Amino acid sequence: MMSQMPQLSACPSCEWPLESGDRFCGACGYDLSAVPARPDDSPTIAMNGAPPGGPWPEVPHPPAEVHLPADLRGTESGGHEPPPSGPVVGSPVSPVSGVRFDRSPEPDEYVLQAPDPRVAAGPPTPAEGTKVCVACRAGRVDDDGYCENCGHAQPRERDHMEQEAGPIAAVSDRGLRHHRNEDAFTLGTSVLPDGSPATFAVVCDGVSSATRPDDASLAASRAAADALLAALPQGTHPQQAMHESIVAASRAVNSLAAEPATAREHQPHQNAPACTIVGSIVTPSLLVVGWVGDSRVYWVPTDRSSPPARLTEDDSWAAQMVAAGLMNEAEAYADERAHAITGWLGADAYELDPHTASFKPDRPGVVVVCTDGLWNYAEAADEMAEAVPADAAARPLHTARVLVGHALDGGGHDNVTVAVVPFPTPPQGAGSA
Repeated sequence: MMSQMPQLSACPSCEWPLESGDRFCGACGYDLSAVPARPDDSPTIAMNGAPPGGPWPEVPHPPAEVHLPADLRGTESGGHEPPPSGPVVGSPVSPVSGVRFDRSPEPDEYVLQAPDPRVAAGPPTPAEGTKVCVACRAGRVDDDGYCENCGHAQPRERDHMEQEAGPIAAVSDRGLRHHRNEDAFTLGTSVLPDGSPATFAVVCDGVSSATRPDDASLAASRAAADALLAALPQGTHPQQAMHESIVAASRAVNSLAAEPATAREHQPHQNAPACTIVGSIVTPSLLVVGWVGDSRVYWVPTDRSSPPARLTEDDSWAAQMVAAGLMNEAEAYADERAHAITGWLGADAYELDPHTASFKPDRPGVVVVCTDGLWNYAEAADEMAEAVPADAAARPLHTARVLVGHALDGGGHDNVTVAVVPFPTPPQGAGSA
């Protein structure tokens, strides 16, 4: 029946335009009554831009099965199955969005088995006495200062040094502005011929404008200590022993200037290595100090109701101005020339003039031996005493650390070195609590 024939606008076979009521295609003779009727209950999808009811026969499709996103397995680019969508134990997942911020603990490709720490062979343990890397704690440090295992550059040993020697202690630090530590110190204990103990500390400050100031300070401190260790047990008076130790230190620094001629040719503008020196010897009844330059010794009594004192006088421009009466101390040390030294150890020094002095304190206290990296921030004796902890005699290492911290807190513009020596000399075996 006409009402049952599909209404087509073009022949399904050759796409020839049709008119309403045509039973056959006028171009190819296609039997239009053979086209199945369009079902009334199925949705249609327009294909190739043709409107619904267009020239293409509509084929009914079963309704699509509905799935939740988690019901179907997807694939990653490359065709691999993705990892499970549920949270992996130990993986951080946002509690708000559920987004995972880490990778799957077992990736699908390039799986590498982690070595079992119980059986994995690490780098060989360095021999006893070998310098070990501060980073990996296993590799040996080569002569250039790098770990042979992990390649980590090692901090220089002299950037920060601490030492205890019986009842005395010292700390040295590079400070916050200098690229290296040019200070050095040596501590020692000895026994006098009568069996009484003696302790000493030597502190040296390299002259930065000189060549190899760090070598100069190290050589001077070691030579002075060796001289004291040799002289004191033989009965040499401590003040004479201090004088001789400064002379020995001067010789050691002078010897550094004896460089090969080829070195001078490559660096013709070098000058002689130089440093300052200050030291203190403490016996049960005597306190001796010696110095050349502007490093200092302070006396701080345990009873803070007693006055502290500075026991040395600087070899410096400022001190000369004050001694000559040309300036008061405040004016002299405010001048930019204040720290220009007039005495030092080195081959180009005008003359060697060691200063020594002896004292017999009538009460216990501590001797503070330091470079200008500390006393720049506690110049007056009262200021130094205020920075020294009350229990300094019982805890010299702690006290030295506190004083270095005081300088660093103040700005740390220079290397800082301080030794703390209790007076009178404590019994052998006493030390920091």
